[in-house]
Amino acid sequence: MDLSNIKSPGVYIQELNAFDNSIVPVETAVPAFVGYTPQAMYEGKSYLNVPQKITSFAEFQAIYCYPDPAPPAPLVKQYSPQYYLVKEKSQPEKGDYILIAGDYYSVVPDPNTIYYMYNSIRLFYENGGGNAYIVSVGSYGPPSGTPMTPGTQIVNPNIQLGDLMNGIALLKNEQEPTMYIVPEATLLSVDNNGKLMQEMLLQNSEMGTAVSIFDVIGGRNPDPILYTNDIETFRNNTGAKGLDYGATYYPFIGTTIMQDTDIDYTNLFGGDVKQLEPILNPPSDPNPNAAKILANIESPPASPLTVSQNNSALINASTTYNTILKHVLKEANILPPSGGMAGVITVNDNQSGVWNAPANTSIVGAVHLPIQLSDNQQADLNVDGVSGKSINAIRFFNGLGILIWGARTLDGNSLDWKYISVRRTLIFLEQSCKMAAHAYVFQPNEKNTWEAVKSMISSFLTTVWKEGGLQGATPASAFSVECGLGTTMTGEDILNGFMNVMIKVAVTHPAEFIVLTFQQQMATSS
Repeated sequence: MDLSNIKSPGVYIQELNAFDNSIVPVETAVPAFVGYTPQAMYEGKSYLNVPQKITSFAEFQAIYCYPDPAPPAPLVKQYSPQYYLVKEKSQPEKGDYILIAGDYYSVVPDPNTIYYMYNSIRLFYENGGGNAYIVSVGSYGPPSGTPMTPGTQIVNPNIQLGDLMNGIALLKNEQEPTMYIVPEATLLSVDNNGKLMQEMLLQNSEMGTAVSIFDVIGGRNPDPILYTNDIETFRNNTGAKGLDYGATYYPFIGTTIMQDTDIDYTNLFGGDVKQLEPILNPPSDPNPNAAKILANIESPPASPLTVSQNNSALINASTTYNTILKHVLKEANILPPSGGMAGVITVNDNQSGVWNAPANTSIVGAVHLPIQLSDNQQADLNVDGVSGKSINAIRFFNGLGILIWGARTLDGNSLDWKYISVRRTLIFLEQSCKMAAHAYVFQPNEKNTWEAVKSMISSFLTTVWKEGGLQGATPASAFSVECGLGTTMTGEDILNGFMNVMIKVAVTHPAEFIVLTFQQQMATSS
């Protein structure tokens, strides 16, 4: 109320604010997934190349999955990879294989049909995921109709670097996402994968709002000895910019995301049962029941059975067919860990705070690893004296199961930014203070405003300190906030419209190495 405008006698009420503005903490666990989805359409509107926020897997299904027909028709398969059995002259040295009637068969996919986005979203929500952004850059491309060479890395030519780069660029206009995840990045060539990772790190460092979570090409089926070549290739391809905004997890994880009902004979040989018949009904061990079922599939009777019914009949008729499905399901369930890590980080932030390291915990749905790393093997991943590009190991421990056993960024040689929890805490503090400071834009640049800003930020940081996000015996030892003429600003700054605020924080660091010192002492009398 402007008292100078009062002209008539009377009683007037003037309300004053008793409390300063407060800072509303920004969300810390909002991943943005970029990749290929079954579709991107809802109520006639296309969501292709549109960053769309979702809050549940049901919302993802509504927008990005094929609609299911009305019962009793079977549910539509949202993801249907194709696998082949390739006969080998001897036992394969690499990759999964099956021994059938004395012959070795490698289990290999049609690389054009392998995608990770859909199952990674499922893994994210199985691990406690919440809000997320989806950027669908396209739907599934056509299969090649041929298997890839056994033992080689999967490269899907339907996945284009330009599509994924464009999807990442679309996130420049989104301030809310705090993690960038591209599950299908490892299905690119090594060179294109490196270009994508460098672009993601550059965008992260320029925006200062999110970190990227990477997977390693070769982590799906690592060689027990030469896996270090994959690690070296990864480190060589991530560049040198924005490393503190990236975290990497290795190896891939075997999951239970896909179930028995998700794989059947339509996922074998491109659905061509003719190629399945000599394997299930060989001359050396004939199986007439399996042959009859395959004949009915190829030439359906007047009242044909459903795919599910034919599949169940084949399982009952042939133990070989059952074994094939189990191997294919195991292969299809090997996923990059980034989607699961996004869910783990979400739960970690909600329960313990962003300043708690997302490690020494399990990934829900992870049941086996393609390589079991030892302490010595992890040492070379965790600390690299040359590049400093730390890679977080996922390991199996007897009695404990599969655990995330690392919490470092790619900037492992930096004392400031070596830990992912430190980088993410600073993003949280910076963005929370930045959003709150918008209320003071165009306010008078004078002492009252400076004190209000200092009080607002100090109150927020005190709350963070009480919750364990900052270290120190007292708030004064945990942080300091300065704003004023002669401390953070000059007279010229004020004339130019700048209000500078200096914030110093003592962020908590994880106890990565716990050293217990034991020493014997002489017995003493009681």
